Amino acid sequence: MKCRICEVRKPRRYCPATAGEICSLCCGAEREVTLRCPLDCVYLQEAHTHETLEGIPPDRVPSPDIRITDDFIDRHMRLVDIVGAIICDAAVAEPDAVDTDVQEALDATVRTWRTLQSGLYYETRPANLIAAHIQGRVQEQIAALRKELASKGAPAIPDATFLGVLVFFHRLSVQYDNHRRYGRSFIGSFGEVAEAPGPGSSPLILPA
Repeated sequence: MKCRICEVRKPRRYCPATAGEICSLCCGAEREVTLRCPLDCVYLQEAHTHETLEGIPPDRVPSPDIRITDDFIDRHMRLVDIVGAIICDAAVAEPDAVDTDVQEALDATVRTWRTLQSGLYYETRPANLIAAHIQGRVQEQIAALRKELASKGAPAIPDATFLGVLVFFHRLSVQYDNHRRYGRSFIGSFGEVAEAPGPGSSPLILPA
C-alpha cells in the first residue's frame, strides 16, 4: 500500500480529508493547503497546538484606534465568553468556512458597529457569501442576547462595549491566521463547539 496523495511513500496515518491512508510528510505539507481537514482530525488538532502565533504586524492590526486592555477583557469576561460562543456557533454552522471567512465576517461586523458610534446605522455586508452568512448569524444572536437582557430588566450593555469585544475577536482571528488556504486554526481554537446562548437560556449577569 502507498500514500494516497504522493503514491510513493508508505502511509502512516488515516486522513479523513481523503478518506484514505497517507504518509506523515504529505499530511504536514498538504494539511489545510490542498486538504480541507475536519476539525476533529487528531493530527490537525495536534498541529494547531504546536503552531507558533506571530504578532500582528502594525499595518494589519484591526481597528488600531480602539484600545483593548487586559482590564477591559477581565471586566467583561462573561460577555467575551458569550460572544466567543456566538462566533464559534456561526462559524461551524458553515461547513466550508475557514479562518479568512471569519476574519471577513468580523471585519464587516466591526464596521457595522462603528456606525452606531456616529449615530447613523449602516450595515456592512461581505461580498463573500460564507462570510456574509457568518456575520448574519453573529448579528442575529447578539440582537437576541440584547433582547433577552432587556426582557429581564438587566442594565443595557453600551454599544462601545460590544464593539470592543468584537474588535478583540477580530484581532484574535488575524493573530491565529496560519496563512494556509483552508486554515482553521482560529475556528479550532474554540475547542469543543459550545451552543450559542439565545432567548430562554440561563440567566446572564453581564457588567455594563
